[in-house]
Amino acid sequence: MPTGPFASSVGVGRAEPEWAALNKVTEVCGYDAMNASGNISDAPVPLGDDIMSGDLSTCPEEVDLLIVGAGLSGAVLAERCSKELEMTSIIIDKRSHIGGNCYDYVSEEGIRCSKYGAHLFHTKFPRVWEYVKQFSEWIPFDHRVKGRVPDDAGVKRLVPIPPTRETVNSLFKDTDLDSEEAMQAWYSAERVTPPNGEPKNGEEAAMSRVGPRPYERIFKHYTKKQWDKYPRELDASVLMRLPCRTSTDDRYFADEFQALPRRGYTRIFENMLLGNSKVHIRLNCDFFELKALGKLPKHGLLVYTGQIDSYYAGLGMPKLEYRSLRFEEEYIDNPEGGYYQEAMVVNYPSADVPFTRIVEYKHTPNQPLGVTTGEVKGTLIVREYSTDTGEPYYPVPNPANRALYDRYAAAASKEEGVCFVGRLASYKYFNMDQAILNALEMFDNLTETGKLDPRRGPQ
Repeated sequence: MPTGPFASSVGVGRAEPEWAALNKVTEVCGYDAMNASGNISDAPVPLGDDIMSGDLSTCPEEVDLLIVGAGLSGAVLAERCSKELEMTSIIIDKRSHIGGNCYDYVSEEGIRCSKYGAHLFHTKFPRVWEYVKQFSEWIPFDHRVKGRVPDDAGVKRLVPIPPTRETVNSLFKDTDLDSEEAMQAWYSAERVTPPNGEPKNGEEAAMSRVGPRPYERIFKHYTKKQWDKYPRELDASVLMRLPCRTSTDDRYFADEFQALPRRGYTRIFENMLLGNSKVHIRLNCDFFELKALGKLPKHGLLVYTGQIDSYYAGLGMPKLEYRSLRFEEEYIDNPEGGYYQEAMVVNYPSADVPFTRIVEYKHTPNQPLGVTTGEVKGTLIVREYSTDTGEPYYPVPNPANRALYDRYAAAASKEEGVCFVGRLASYKYFNMDQAILNALEMFDNLTETGKLDPRRGPQ
């Protein structure tokens, strides 16, 4: 078993020096207003009874914005519109917490963990980075993923994901790649050109990127578990994004800014929304039930961040297809060395393992003091299973779903007084920074044209 968290000579959660130096986040930075005012708790703050009640009768009778969803898109728009334009808003959410899928908390054992799976902040957009620094302190973090992948003898090796030279040398006995040029030559020899030049599905895309051997062992069955579809059943775009590393860089992301919020993602939302007299929040509040009962407050504009097919359920069109996740938690009292596995995230791409990965949150450098000092002896691991039931996480990218979404988008374009925002409303997976940038640019449009419209398409 590993001793201590996943680290390098640079520090906990950092890549090796050559690659850590590419991260422009070099030290703790940013501002946490709640901490500055004396709230030093690592856990989310208790929310008041008025927020938790779902009772809209205690809110203003009329607001500028009625925002459905307390995740990133809704929170950014509420914060920007209130601060810059003095606009009022009510945010409603059927869940019992703010933060959407970013919500994290401190377990009863004292470990910071995420309710909806690991979230790793990374961005290439300076504007997004400067924006989020207003609401949290941030710690440099270079996310690195390992995978248990069978070698030529069928023995599962712990190797970097996405593949690097170390991955290839460990898995294939006929390789001893010692330079970027050698790795590039290996890729060139392995790759399979699609029959018609351009890949028409995910399998052809993967074969053209990494070749049949890495495809079979690392990507094929993992894709099937994740999407319940083999790559040949998915758009080529899904696997055309496969990174082809020729170096020893084992960072999962290559973005310039990579960090974790020092006191968790929930703290960002607390600093954005709580204590703002122009923003009212009501949780445990179902938009569709309130709408059916005629209990929605008067509003100038509805900002809807939920599933677009749910909004238009009355049209009788088929539902869009999503994948969800099921989380299986296990607390291990006193593992040897203090940790269960060698890294925060270990992927299991083989078909003989039912889950896709195991996440061990204790490895992150933004853990509460009890973890970083060694007082917390146990560890929490979470096995993730992909499923077609539950909270919608990932739109399923194939031609049928894309065509169906276009029909919903056509209906939305004719809707007066409603703005559809975010990944569920756009039927497009957004990273956190993309969701933030999308909301910021929609706010730009509001200030410049008077319309809350996106500046770029979901692509």
